[in-house]
Amino acid sequence: MSFSSRVRDYQDRIEHALAAWLPESSVIPETLHNAMRYAVLGGGKRIRPVLVYAAGEAFAVPLAVLDAPACAVEMIHAYSLIHDDLPAMDNDDLRRGKPTCHRAFDEATAILAGDALQALAFAALAGDPALSVDPKVRVRMIHTLALASGSLGMAGGQAIDLAAVGRDLTVAQLENMHVHKTGALIRASVQLGALCHGGLTDSEFVHLSRYAHCIGLAFQIKDDILDVEVDTATLGKPQGSDAAQNKPTYPKLLGLDGAKHAAQRMHDEALAELSGFGPAADGLRWIADYIISRGN
Repeated sequence: MSFSSRVRDYQDRIEHALAAWLPESSVIPETLHNAMRYAVLGGGKRIRPVLVYAAGEAFAVPLAVLDAPACAVEMIHAYSLIHDDLPAMDNDDLRRGKPTCHRAFDEATAILAGDALQALAFAALAGDPALSVDPKVRVRMIHTLALASGSLGMAGGQAIDLAAVGRDLTVAQLENMHVHKTGALIRASVQLGALCHGGLTDSEFVHLSRYAHCIGLAFQIKDDILDVEVDTATLGKPQGSDAAQNKPTYPKLLGLDGAKHAAQRMHDEALAELSGFGPAADGLRWIADYIISRGN
């Protein structure tokens, strides 16, 4: 079976795993749980969970072991999207082709849904019995996700992003912002999947982390390109929102062709980091190809 076929299986698998972790909408407080399920289920490309599965697959880790970290990174991602969409931040009305969480419910519920998803992500990593790793590895995984989510990772990147609105950034400053905002959780996804393999070497961890660094930047550059080239219906969120908010982007700094070349360069560097890995890492190679060829 090709990896592209397995991706669909992974997407189905993560959907069922997430549904099992999320409290049912009938459980008190019903509105909060309904908002959590609304924000997480039935949408998205699931790039981060697929990266967890692909990294684990490179070391023949059983899928059941990978479910909890895959759920954890997707719950952190969903929480970040809920909060990013709020009026105090990006003030978006559309996400994944449907009203954002604060529009479908209300701002207070959206904030609480994000808070609850962040907590549930760490509960999954800490408590899933199928995550059969050494306790020290489990703690390392929790630490990895915590750093990727906080002020030195995703949340810090969002703070830099908000402060950059209307300002002129250098390419290095823009890259630093996205290494934190988008890249930190993508790196954590690969790292968590790899850490599920008990025999992971320091060298393998470094190469996989550098691979993830490169595809994280490629992902963001491609997002910036799509915001210019693709319509709202295809994107599932408002087209041109970055320009409307006067945000710094790669096309704005490098031009559209320059941004496309930068994305390709990151893709090539990512593949170079996998040169020491055999065919078992082809899933990671496929994801690198997908990231720069995707249409939404």
